[in-house]
Amino acid sequence: MSPESPLFSPHPRSRREFFTSGASGLGALALASMLRDDGLLAAESQTGFKAPHFAPKAKNCIYFFMEGGPSQMDLFDPKPKLNELDGQPLPPSVLEKAQFAFIKKEEARLMGSPRTFKKYGQCGMDLSDLLPHLSTCVDDIAFVRSMYCDQFNHLPGQLLMLTGSPLRGWPTLGSWLNYGLGSDSRDLPGYVVLTTLGRGLPGGAASWSSGFLPSNYGGALFRSQGSPVLNLETPDRISPAMQRRSIEVINDLNRIRQERTGHEEIAARIRNYELAFRMQSAAPELIDLSGESKATLEAYGVDRSERDSSDKTGFQSSFARNCLLARRLVERGTRFVTLFLSTWDQHSNLDKELATNTRISDQPVAALLKDLKERGLLDETLVVWGGEFGRTPLGENRPGFKTVTGRDHHPHSFSLWMAGGGIQGGQVIGQTDEVGWGVVEDPIHVHDLHATILHLFGFDHKHLTYRFQGRDFRITDVHGEVVKKLMG
Repeated sequence: MSPESPLFSPHPRSRREFFTSGASGLGALALASMLRDDGLLAAESQTGFKAPHFAPKAKNCIYFFMEGGPSQMDLFDPKPKLNELDGQPLPPSVLEKAQFAFIKKEEARLMGSPRTFKKYGQCGMDLSDLLPHLSTCVDDIAFVRSMYCDQFNHLPGQLLMLTGSPLRGWPTLGSWLNYGLGSDSRDLPGYVVLTTLGRGLPGGAASWSSGFLPSNYGGALFRSQGSPVLNLETPDRISPAMQRRSIEVINDLNRIRQERTGHEEIAARIRNYELAFRMQSAAPELIDLSGESKATLEAYGVDRSERDSSDKTGFQSSFARNCLLARRLVERGTRFVTLFLSTWDQHSNLDKELATNTRISDQPVAALLKDLKERGLLDETLVVWGGEFGRTPLGENRPGFKTVTGRDHHPHSFSLWMAGGGIQGGQVIGQTDEVGWGVVEDPIHVHDLHATILHLFGFDHKHLTYRFQGRDFRITDVHGEVVKKLMG
């Protein structure tokens, strides 16, 4: 607009004009604030108010990341033929093209599963005897048996599953969704990460990083006991008013700097300071479970470690508490919650260690699904369970192993499951060959999974992008197809 235009006016020409335009502006700001607080307007960011591309089916996501690679043929994908061929080699034509982390090809032999499978639910889903609680939820679950990827080592495989790239520095799925939609919570982060007591991840913070997105879209690592976030407590002799004033002064300086530089990360820093201040009261309330019923606590198994003398580490109670916190987080508007459980990397002692992992996870995961359903939250909460890859149908014969009791990494075919948030439960998607080596029906790559999840949240994955270093990036890069069979 030209400065000569009668509509152009950088400053009000009169006091009357000032109050007229000022009142309208203040009114609009007040209305926007109230709508956002009531959950009727998406959060604001450097890209403005946000909305999905089309009507979403999911509002929140709880992602169970089972680090290490759960063994699909011992949990979700029964293979009678594998048991029949136990001890036999794979055809040379298959082995010569295969890559392994540790298996010696020339002596590799098929290894059957000691697990028993039964059909459960109205859908007649096959599930391992290691999952007695999850078996009661199968009619709400879609099992994918035809996942595959192109990474067979843990860290690049985990990064690929979590960020769409095997390299560090890319935003995670939770960051992309918060960038695209904003958060419905004013006092808690839009993206929260929960780890099981004493079990870390090889990728560390890269597993919940915002990458090249502004830092306020990154995951906030919460602890399930004690202070939810380290260094969140107000120091002694510092009143809330003093702290509020300190933050205001710091943010005023940040705003001055941002006006001069236009750097988006400074705006993200301001939002993070404000959120941290509000979290000081919201986060302790979140982890206070005193208001939960005895029946709920027992269903999740929050006190299992105290009742099970064999669980000296406290893993069972830690993971159960995290599952309950995940429900409380989505109730309070957190967009994306990731629960990590390490490690499912059973190169040896598979039968014993897999039983330990399922004992930790099976009961509280099933309890969460039932809890979400009873509270009317499952329809809008997408639940995803899986690892970075699966395990080989071959037994691991690593040098130095006296016996073959485990399985190696396997990216060519593995399983995961999804529920809620627009997913059609009670079905199996995809099929692997008779020994579980490769996918023979409905192959689904990690990029396809990400495209499908974004679709459930109302996004065309090809158009949820962020310009970085002169290029529009997206989580699916130049790949990805939506898996329509998964949706109701």
